Amino acid sequence: MPRRINALATWLHQLEPDEVAAILVHRRDVADRYIRTLKDLATQLTDSDSVRAAEDTLDQGAIDVLGSIVAHGNLGTVDTVCTELRCSVDDFERALGELKKRALAWPDGPKLVAVNSVRAGGAVRDQLTGRPKAPGKRKASEISPIVPAMSTVDGVARLLAHCEQDTFDARYTGGVATVEIRRVARALRVTDGMLRLWLELAVEAQLLGVERSRLLPTKQGDDWLDSQPGVRLAALVNAWRRMDWRPEPDQARAALRDYTGAAGLLLRRSVLERFSAGEAFTDLNELVADLVWERPAVHDPRATAAVIAEMESLGLVAGGALTPLGVAVLDSGDVEAAATRLMPAAKEKAAFQTDMTAVVNGLPSPELSATLNLVADLEDNDAARVWRLSAGSVRRALDSGLSAQEVLAKLAAVSEAPLPQVIEYQVQDVARRHGQLTVTDVASCVRAEDPALLQEISRSKRLTSLKLRFLAPTVLASARPMAETLEALRRAGYAPTGLDAGDQSIVERVERRRATARGERRPDRWWRAELDDLELTQLAIRLVEQERPSVGRGTPRANAARMLRDQNVFLRDEEVLILATALVDGSRVEIKYASGPRRTETYVIVPTKHLEGVLSADCEDGTSREFDIGHVRKVAATI
Repeated sequence: MPRRINALATWLHQLEPDEVAAILVHRRDVADRYIRTLKDLATQLTDSDSVRAAEDTLDQGAIDVLGSIVAHGNLGTVDTVCTELRCSVDDFERALGELKKRALAWPDGPKLVAVNSVRAGGAVRDQLTGRPKAPGKRKASEISPIVPAMSTVDGVARLLAHCEQDTFDARYTGGVATVEIRRVARALRVTDGMLRLWLELAVEAQLLGVERSRLLPTKQGDDWLDSQPGVRLAALVNAWRRMDWRPEPDQARAALRDYTGAAGLLLRRSVLERFSAGEAFTDLNELVADLVWERPAVHDPRATAAVIAEMESLGLVAGGALTPLGVAVLDSGDVEAAATRLMPAAKEKAAFQTDMTAVVNGLPSPELSATLNLVADLEDNDAARVWRLSAGSVRRALDSGLSAQEVLAKLAAVSEAPLPQVIEYQVQDVARRHGQLTVTDVASCVRAEDPALLQEISRSKRLTSLKLRFLAPTVLASARPMAETLEALRRAGYAPTGLDAGDQSIVERVERRRATARGERRPDRWWRAELDDLELTQLAIRLVEQERPSVGRGTPRANAARMLRDQNVFLRDEEVLILATALVDGSRVEIKYASGPRRTETYVIVPTKHLEGVLSADCEDGTSREFDIGHVRKVAATI
C-alpha cells in the first residue's frame, strides 16, 4: 500500500494544475479543502470505497483497458495492452485518458500502473469494446402523452379499489410475494411488471400501506382519489423520482422490498438526463445500447428499457423526446402545474344507457365517482369506466337514508342526457319494496305488515342459521344480532331495513379500514459540503504550486524537509530537519526503524537518495539498504 500511494503521489507531482483539477472534478468525494499536499490527495485517492465509486463512472472501453492493466500485474506496457485488446493506439489513449482523469491508472515510466483496490469488474478480455453507433435524432414533434398518463393514474386508482374490496396480502417479513402479484395482476388484467410499478408508485406516494399483513388504502389515498387528475399524476411522478428499486424484468421479483444503495435512483436519473425537449431519438434501442456502453455499472439493456417504459407511462417522455412534464421533472420545476396542464379536466357527467350502465370516457371527478359508487357498482375500469345499476346497488343508496326521488335527482345531476326510463323504473321498484321488512335488535326481530311474507321467510332454508320463530303473526324473532340478520335476509334476496328502539330507520355507514402510510424517504445528506468547480481548481493550483521547485523558492533542505514531513507522521519537526540536512549534506544520522509489530531497530546511516517515500542509505556496517520513510520513528544527529 505505501509504495502504491508513493507511486501515485510521484505521478501527481508530474501533473499540471489543470490535470489535477480534472482528477478532483471526477473524484469529488475525495476533494476536501483541508487537503494539504499531493501526498494527502494520493492517500485519499487510494481509498477502496472511493476507487470503486470512480470505477462505476467508467465506460466499457475504459473498463476493458483497466482490466488488462490489472491482468498484467501492473507490468504491462502500451504495446502489450494494445496487442492484447487488439485496438489502435488512439482508442487506447482515449480509454487511458479516462482512467488518468480518475487517477485509477497512470504511466510509470514504460509500465502502466493501476491504483490498489480496483476490481475492473465487467472487463472484456482480448478486445476493446468500441462505442456503439450514436443514437439517431430528429426534431421533436408534439406527441401527446395523455393516454399513457391517464392509464397509469387510472391503474393506480383501480389498485386502490381492489385493495379496499379484496385482499392483497403482504408478507410478514415485508414486501409482497411474486405469487400474490401474479394473482392480483390477473384480477386487474394487467402484466406483472405493470402491476408492480403501480404498487411501488402507490406505496411511495403513501396511497397504500400495510395493516396486519394486508395492503389497504391510506387516508392520503382517499385524498388522492378526491383530487383532480393533474394533482393525481403529479403525486405519482414525484413518487417515481424517489423510487430506489431497480427494475429487473427478466427475473420474478417481489415488490415493496427494502433496497440498499441508490441504484434505482441513479438509473432513472441517468436515463432522464439523456432526453431533451427539442430533439427526439429515432430509435430507443440505440439509446439503450449507448447508455449501457457509457455506464455499464449503472445500466443494463433490460433495466434501462424498463425505465424508459416507466417514463412513457407517466407522460415524461413521448415520441422519443421530453414532454413539458418531463422538463419540469428534469429541471426541478413545478411538477404539479405541468401535470395539471397535461391532464384533461375530470369528467363531471356520465352517459346512462338503457342496459342499466353509466359510462364515463376519461377520469371522473370526485363528485361523479362518489355518486356512481353510491348507486351503482364499478364493472369495467379500462379506457372508459363503466358502472352498472342493480337492485342491490340501488338498495345500498336507499339504505344510506335517501329516498327514491333523491336518488333519481342525484343521477339526473350527473347525467349527460335525461335518464332512461328503465333506470327510473328500477329505482322506483326497489323503493317500493324497500322497508317492507324491518329488523329490531332483540337478539333481533323481523317484522312485516304482511303475515304471508313472514310465513315465506320462516320456511326459507337459506335462513335456517337465524333460527327464526314467530312472536306474533307480524313479528319473527332471530337468534342472531340485527346486523347479521340484515345481511342474511339481503343475501336471500329480500330488502329489509333496520330500525332502532324508537322505530327510526338506521342509516348504515360502513367504516372503511385504512392503513398507515410508510412515510417519504428522506435523501441522505453528507456532512461535508461539496466543493464547486472554482474551489476545485483553486485547490489543484495550490497543491501543485506549493510543491513545484522554483528559483528562489527555498533551500534544498527546506524542500526535502517538506516532502519528508508529508511522508511521516511520527517525527517531530526538528527530527525532520535533521534527516533533511543529512540527505542534502551526506552527513550521518541515527534512526530508529520499525521493522515489525512493536519492534524497532537502530541504524547509523548516511542517506544517499530519497524517491517515492523510500530512503536509500549506506549503513555503518558497509551495507546499503532501503528504508520506508513512514516506518522511521526517531532521528538523532551523531557526534
